[in-house]
Amino acid sequence: MMATKKNVADISVEEKLKALYQLQTMLSEIDKIKTLRGELPLEVQDLEDEIEGLTTRIGKYEEEIKELNADIATKKGNIQTAQASVERYKQQLDDVRNNREYDTLSKEIEFQTLEIQLQNKKIGEAQEKIAKKQEEIKQNQALLEERRNDLDIKKSELDEIISETKAEEEKLREKAKALEVTIEPRLLTAFKRIRRNSRNGLGIVYVQRDACGGCFNKIPPQRQLDIRMRKKIIVCEYCGRIMIDPELAGVEIEAPKEKPKRRLRSRKTTEE
Repeated sequence: MMATKKNVADISVEEKLKALYQLQTMLSEIDKIKTLRGELPLEVQDLEDEIEGLTTRIGKYEEEIKELNADIATKKGNIQTAQASVERYKQQLDDVRNNREYDTLSKEIEFQTLEIQLQNKKIGEAQEKIAKKQEEIKQNQALLEERRNDLDIKKSELDEIISETKAEEEKLREKAKALEVTIEPRLLTAFKRIRRNSRNGLGIVYVQRDACGGCFNKIPPQRQLDIRMRKKIIVCEYCGRIMIDPELAGVEIEAPKEKPKRRLRSRKTTEE
């Protein structure tokens, strides 16, 4: 374990830069694979969440319908009880002895009749609620079926892309992991932090046309010379990316084309 750490510490700056650039290349290839998948993983997750929400909503409506039906059954029982009371009170009217008993029974019959009407009204309201909830269930089930079909299509697309790129991605990840072991931990951590904070995911870039290959700000000649010397780790003073000599990165930079010189036209002297 100690030997490994010592070996990593003893690696030259040139070797460190080369290893970092190789790692960058592998990670960029992995990023390309992720880009190829695009928004599909998020779309699949969104559809799964929506399907779960619709299923929960339908279940809630079904539970509410069950409660309403139970309430209707209770009210129907109340109606039967009230009807029985009305019949009993009507029979008792035949045996009344005075006006007071007659009025009392009449009021009971009226009260029970009103109770029957009220219970019927509430049953009607509950049935309307059930009809609305059944319509909601119907609409949500249609939407649920649609979303399930969408999910099947998206999953199929994603599975196809994953099957095509999985082996390549795993191979790249294994190579990247093996390469990371050879890089000094502090340098690797700094590289990953820079890469994570950059928009294009580049933590190390080479000099292009006297400028940083990441933010394209001009690099002073002396700093460019230091980069070419490969004696120390140099970062861009503008974007913080690690700089590497194009030659060390294995990149051929085209020399800027010289602009054609303009021919000077000789003035014709007019003879006097």
